[in-house]
Amino acid sequence: MNHGQQSGEAKHEDDAALTEFLASLMDYTPTIPDDLVEHYLAKSGFQCPDVRLIRLVAVATQKFVADVASDALQHCRARPAPVVKDKKQQKDKRLVLTMEDLSKALREVNNSSSLSSCF
Repeated sequence: MNHGQQSGEAKHEDDAALTEFLASLMDYTPTIPDDLVEHYLAKSGFQCPDVRLIRLVAVATQKFVADVASDALQHCRARPAPVVKDKKQQKDKRLVLTMEDLSKALREVNNSSSLSSCF
């Protein structure tokens, strides 16, 4: 088997995997509604009648938001806890996510990507 045949088989497998993935998007209901994604895509000048592509953008957006939220949570956990005198408040160990935490997480995303004009 020569290199050209191997590349052709790999391309066929990639195409099959992509086709299967796109088909699975038809059965998936993303967290971000299709109408909302379509609205912002249209606002940026992008029109697409293919629901699979709309859902792909929704999934990518959902992943981006989840990653930023996770990074912000890590910043929140790294922040020193405030000194609390009340025993009732000492038992309540809920974390409070601040704009500072979110800003740090977004700065990290901004530094690691070339999308600096997005936020």
